[in-house]
Amino acid sequence: MSGDGLAGDPSYTAGMSERRRVLVAEDDSRLAGMLETLLVSDGYDVVLARDGQRALHLGLTESFDAVVLDRGLPAVDGLGVLRGLRSNGVTTPILILSALGTAPDRVDGLNAGAEDYLAKPFDIDELLARVRALIRRASSEVPTVRFPGGQLDVGSRTVTLGTGERLVLSDREASLLELLARRPEQVFSRAVLLDEVFADADDPGVVDTYVHHLRKKFGRSLIETVRGVGYRLGGVG
Repeated sequence: MSGDGLAGDPSYTAGMSERRRVLVAEDDSRLAGMLETLLVSDGYDVVLARDGQRALHLGLTESFDAVVLDRGLPAVDGLGVLRGLRSNGVTTPILILSALGTAPDRVDGLNAGAEDYLAKPFDIDELLARVRALIRRASSEVPTVRFPGGQLDVGSRTVTLGTGERLVLSDREASLLELLARRPEQVFSRAVLLDEVFADADDPGVVDTYVHHLRKKFGRSLIETVRGVGYRLGGVG
C-alpha cells in the first residue's frame, strides 16, 4: 500500500525509519474501508480483521505499532480480544472504537488494557491525531519484542522468560532474536541475516553459530530451520 506520509505531523514522519503498521479490527465493511483509506493516506500500512478471532490471531502472531479495535466484533468481542492480547504479553497500544460511549463504557475499555477510547461517530482528524499520539508515546518508551516463551527488552538486551527468569544477551544475539521476533512469519536466508545482523562478518557460518547460541539458551524450538531456505522464529506456524 502507498501513502503520502503523516502530513498532519511532518516532524513525526521525518523521525520514522519505516512505515508503521496498524491493525484495524472492524466488522462493518464500509467503516473498515474508510478507516483503511484514511490510515493509508496518513502514511500507515494497514491490516484488516473483520472479526475478533482473526484480530486476536493477528495481534498474537504479527507485529503492529497500533491497533484500532471495534468493541462490537463478532466471534470474540473487542474487550475479549483486548484481554487476550494483554494476557499474552502483547503491549501494542490499542484504541477502542465503539458506539458505547458512556463514562462506564470508557472505564471498562481502559481497565481492560486499552490506551485510548473513542466513541462513534467520531471526528476523522481526531482519530488520526489519537493514533499518531499512541504510536509517538510507544516509540518514546523502551522497546520490547515478544516471542514464544519470553520477551526481549531491546535497550538492555535482557530477555524475561515466562517463568520470570532473566537472561542478558550479547549484542549480536539480541539483534538476531529481535529481527526474527519482529517478523515472525518471515523465513530469512543466511545471506539476509548476514547482511542485516552481521554486516561486519564475511563468513555466513557466523549466522549458524549465533542460531546455535540462542537455541542453547532458549531451546531448539526457538528458531526453526526451513530446509533449503534459512531460518524463522519457531512456534508461530
